[in-house]
Amino acid sequence: MAGGDDARGGDRPPVCPDPRARIVHLVLDTQGLARRSAEVDHERAAAVFDLLDANVFDLEGPVSGPYHLHLSVEENRLIFDLRTTDEEPLRAIQLSMTPFRRIVRDYFQICDSYYDAIKRLSPSQIEAIDMGRRGLHNDGAQLLIDRLAGKASFDFDTARRLFTLVCSLHFRG
Repeated sequence: MAGGDDARGGDRPPVCPDPRARIVHLVLDTQGLARRSAEVDHERAAAVFDLLDANVFDLEGPVSGPYHLHLSVEENRLIFDLRTTDEEPLRAIQLSMTPFRRIVRDYFQICDSYYDAIKRLSPSQIEAIDMGRRGLHNDGAQLLIDRLAGKASFDFDTARRLFTLVCSLHFRG
């Protein structure tokens, strides 16, 4: 689930200048996660680090951050449990995982191809696979933006990092 550079152009959600509009703590419900590979574990850790290092995220409505995010999957639902820095509940947003299934499956398949290609293919072949991988990652990030529209706003880089985490939560044992 390599993140990579953002190859997407076009419209993006506006970046919120409010320094409180951010996630400052993240808890992933990794209980029951199937172990895929060292690469996936590394990408999950990198996505968490990158997300906490730089993100723009704000809930719609009268609440404001900074936020603690508890991210989990329960009964085919992606749960964004947002809390204050004192862990007081603010809002839980539930999304069906169904719209994500195809793109997550395709993303993992191309990531597997990418990791295999690194070991044995030429740089130009690796680059071609990587472009496809980044394109699917961007599609997943855009789907996340679309599904959370009206509930939360965030920039595209934050959406990419969140999509990586959604992928890592998708595969359970």
